[in-house]
Amino acid sequence: MEEKTKLSSSEWKIMSLLWENEPLTIMQITAALNDETGWSKHTVITLLKRMEEKKAVSFEQIGNAKHFFTIIKREDVAVAETQSFLERIYRGSIGMMVNSMIDQNALSKEDIDELYDILKKAEENQK
Repeated sequence: MEEKTKLSSSEWKIMSLLWENEPLTIMQITAALNDETGWSKHTVITLLKRMEEKKAVSFEQIGNAKHFFTIIKREDVAVAETQSFLERIYRGSIGMMVNSMIDQNALSKEDIDELYDILKKAEENQK
């Protein structure tokens, strides 16, 4: 993912809403996120303009309303964000990240079981 496509936490809120419900108008986005964020219509417009510049969203003009939709896939952004996070925090090492979680007792039994399942699947895919 290019640097310009990185999303802020505010942009993630809008993207998540759009991925689940696209297309949406500015008023629909504002109403849907109001309880959680308290954002005004102007804040949403500013964020959407930034996201357009990043080529994350676009819109179709229908009557007086812009209907916004995503251009990038959630999976593509998530993978790129995860890689960026790993590089910044753990020098790209998944092992170092998991070790840190273990050292902090941050993994539940369910998390550990899930990790085993993921690793088994990864091992099978390597064959």
